[in-house]
Amino acid sequence: MKIKTTLLTTLFFAVSGLAQASTPDEVIRPIQEQWAEIKYKQPENQQAERYNKLAVQARKAVEANPGVAEVLIWEGIVLSSEAGAKGGLGALGLAKEAKERLDAALKLNDKALAGSAYTSLATLYAKVPGWPIGFGDKERAEEFFKKSLAINPNGIDPNFFYGEYLADRDRVAEARSYLETALKAPPRPGRELADSGRRQEIQALLTKLNKEAK
Repeated sequence: MKIKTTLLTTLFFAVSGLAQASTPDEVIRPIQEQWAEIKYKQPENQQAERYNKLAVQARKAVEANPGVAEVLIWEGIVLSSEAGAKGGLGALGLAKEAKERLDAALKLNDKALAGSAYTSLATLYAKVPGWPIGFGDKERAEEFFKKSLAINPNGIDPNFFYGEYLADRDRVAEARSYLETALKAPPRPGRELADSGRRQEIQALLTKLNKEAK
């Protein structure tokens, strides 16, 4: 019995050691993959429910990996996506939760995932209603977009979301410049579906801007 107990204890610590040895990229990869499947493969009317389930998975990943900015960022991204899919005032609670996770990630490492916390927070500030309903703040959004771009000037996401923000504010020439930069962004290994879907969004927005300019 003592030998068996010792063996089980050894196995437990060996497995625990492997879990702790996982890199942030390995931890977030399943979340990234499922997020892309929901975003670009699932019907819009099913996305909120799927994001909700993924948010539960992301929360467990955060709890199993305390103090890891990358995991917090992805929980924030999933919560933001669920809020966007849900829509309406009922999504404000989710947006606030997302902001909390992203703020926490910034305090840990503002350069994690090439400044993605800044990009996601900027998008929330741009899209959430302002006071007294929500925490939206267009000036803060622009400030955070610029911080994100300072870290990752050629990235597909910061250029797309800043371009979208500029288009919404009728700064069309600026918007087009950032969107075109986004289209030229280098591919992200393992993020092929996300890159493909994002490029379709970029092209659709550019086409819309070109039609409106005529």
